[in-house]
Amino acid sequence: MNALKKLFGGNTRQFGMIFALVALIIFFQITTEGRTLTSGNVINLFNGNSYILILAIGMVLVIIAGHIDLSVGSVAAFVGVTVALAIRDWGIPWYAGVLLGLLLGALIGAWQGWWTAYVGIPAFIVTLAGMLLFRGFNQFVGKSNTIPVPSDFQYLGSGYLPEVGPDLGYNNLTLLLGLAAAVYVVVNELRSRARAKALGAEVPEMWVTVLKLVLVCAAILYATYLFATGRPGTSFPIPGLILAVLVLIYGFISSRTIIGRHVYAVGGNRHAAELSGVQSKKVNFLVMMNMSILAGLAGMIFVGRSTASGPFDGVGWELDAIAAVFIGGAAVTGGVGTVIGSIIGGLVMAVLNNGLQLLGVGADLTQIIKGLVLLIAVAFDVYNKSQGKTSIIGMLTRNFNRPSGGGPSNPLQPDETTSTKEAIAREA
Repeated sequence: MNALKKLFGGNTRQFGMIFALVALIIFFQITTEGRTLTSGNVINLFNGNSYILILAIGMVLVIIAGHIDLSVGSVAAFVGVTVALAIRDWGIPWYAGVLLGLLLGALIGAWQGWWTAYVGIPAFIVTLAGMLLFRGFNQFVGKSNTIPVPSDFQYLGSGYLPEVGPDLGYNNLTLLLGLAAAVYVVVNELRSRARAKALGAEVPEMWVTVLKLVLVCAAILYATYLFATGRPGTSFPIPGLILAVLVLIYGFISSRTIIGRHVYAVGGNRHAAELSGVQSKKVNFLVMMNMSILAGLAGMIFVGRSTASGPFDGVGWELDAIAAVFIGGAAVTGGVGTVIGSIIGGLVMAVLNNGLQLLGVGADLTQIIKGLVLLIAVAFDVYNKSQGKTSIIGMLTRNFNRPSGGGPSNPLQPDETTSTKEAIAREA
């Protein structure tokens, strides 16, 4: 147990979701007789859930800021059908359709952000109205028909990294991507350790760092092997590549930029944040607009994967995204949450759903189990916080949310010893 505490840097209960994810994978791998960790199933799992994980990235910022967005499914459906119609009827190329979808998402987000930030209507009400409004627009514009999209656009949601270089029996670009990810993890960890040591901060023993790197790199390389050895024509999916880029971008923004600090500040205590110079209205406007942009992107990826836009696209997506964020350790009251944690929460739900399908469990029982998992995960997190402990995911993403110097990357973001309100008060 002491070795585990050294390895993970503290109380192992704070890593409940990672342990739950690993336990789910092992459980389903055994009960499905090895069908869970096959190349085809892992590729399908990422393809089938990438749009929900993209929504979770935007939703976590909304929830950190103290809001909720119920309109993302309807916005995604409306953007999807609009882009499909524009490509079919106007003859615009696929990349112009993508730009149109992102612009439409930004306009929708600006509309909802204006009502929330500058008129003062709670985001719950604004986005509830948006859920009805844009669902109606989706069916009105598409006339409740299925609108197909060309193969070029389908690549956005169902494409794979191409085959390049010599035929080694693997997808070479996938191998290079996996190796680059492993090298990045090693270099980033060692640089963080060196800089923290140079500043006189406490660092774990070297064997702890080495063992951690071995475990993380082993997971990355095994996943790379699965993606690179799929059936001919498949490899690492394009939606997964888009998701990975978004995780890096939004992880950096949320933890190492001024706007990221301000989002945490507004969610932790809006009045104290305003006293310290934070423009809360601007922050609220931006997080709502960003959410709709990502919803538009998710809608286009789904349309590309399904090869057509339909009248029932996006139904229930907002609930899956919100569940992923809360399972990933975000607080209902705002001010707490991470991008990585939300991705982990989304993967927990994705693996659970996929495993139950492989076992032939009915849709009714699947919904019951997913609901119980969400309730138990949030209850466990609330219990930890009531006992003075950090969020389940807090310490897991400790290094990701801190600069390489070892100190808190965000004085307004809560860490293991400082609450958001206390940090803002000191800033003021």
